[in-house]
Amino acid sequence: MISVKNILKNIRKMIDNENQNELTTLGKISKENDPFRVLISTILSSRTKDDITFNATKRLFEQYKNAKELSKANISNIKRLIKPVAFYKTKPKKIKQVAEIIYKDYNNHVPSDMNKLLELPLVGRKTANCVLVYGFRKPAIPVDVHVHRISNRLGIVKTEIPEETEIELTKIAKKEYWLQINEYFVRFGQLICKPVNPRCNICLFNNECPYAKNNFQKK
Repeated sequence: MISVKNILKNIRKMIDNENQNELTTLGKISKENDPFRVLISTILSSRTKDDITFNATKRLFEQYKNAKELSKANISNIKRLIKPVAFYKTKPKKIKQVAEIIYKDYNNHVPSDMNKLLELPLVGRKTANCVLVYGFRKPAIPVDVHVHRISNRLGIVKTEIPEETEIELTKIAKKEYWLQINEYFVRFGQLICKPVNPRCNICLFNNECPYAKNNFQKK
């Protein structure tokens, strides 16, 4: 099994070789030091490409700066601002509800507690973990489709669902690496270890990766 430390090190090399040092959407948004922006952006990101999510988040927060302002927003205006994210017709109502809860129950501050985050509309473990990592820099492992796919392809885990992957990764990876896993794996998944037609020929893991051995090396 490839160690998580070496995986992160080699992913960094591959990203550098691609001259693609740009951060993920959440990586960029985390620079704002605003957990609420991270929370809303993660909700918007469901089934949506990074660039669309980033631009929708930017438009939304140019008009509504915080939970208080967003809680008072017109739903039709939210819909207009976030289009064309996936489910842009249904997400605005829930986003407004989230803003209302953050404003009224938490005095305009996003909670940094996993259980409280999970009580919010549209917030599952991945979203909650994203808020912890990108909003508060608290060690956690958000498992999206990229993290789940790559972890299984590389043979780090053998799991069926993201929740299982999160559990296994927390056992395998030292806590000092948790903050890096989502950011690095997502970039790697976007650039090289793609869902369809992964670029195994340039991947530094192709001699050790079970997926590459069963697919790329047979060609």
